[in-house]
Amino acid sequence: PGNFPRLPCGFRFQLPLSKMATITELKAVLKDTLEKRGILGQVKARIRAEVFNALDDQTEPRPPLSHENLLINELIREYLEFNKYKYAASVLTAESGQPEVPLDRDFLVNELNIVEDPSSRSVPLLYGIVAQLLHTDKEEKVYQTFPRSSSLQFSRWNDSKSANQRN
Repeated sequence: PGNFPRLPCGFRFQLPLSKMATITELKAVLKDTLEKRGILGQVKARIRAEVFNALDDQTEPRPPLSHENLLINELIREYLEFNKYKYAASVLTAESGQPEVPLDRDFLVNELNIVEDPSSRSVPLLYGIVAQLLHTDKEEKVYQTFPRSSSLQFSRWNDSKSANQRN
């Protein structure tokens, strides 16, 4: 219908054939159309994820995933998936060595000693953790953020930082 060029994938350009659009104009219209439909960002993210997967050296062993990192990664994955950052979540899973199957939310709640109410179950746990920290006194906040009995991995990271970097 009409004098508008149509790509095999179903996109219809708004430039009449009679004007003999240049390749540059066609590219600009295609880019604009994909941006308006929200597809361009998804395609770029998918390409980045695929490039990462292609470049990822599967022969290089990953360091063991600590219990703390397993929990942290799962909180981040839940947040990413909730916000529809599925390619970022897939890169996180691949790069971190996180299990492909997400951990059960009740397991996370139990491990992190979180008390949930029915309304908080509809959002990622990370939102509740951040909200709790935002509404805590400053002295309590420091203690809750950096507990004395920290993991070996956190201790190594903290020890590697100079006193100036930590303060």
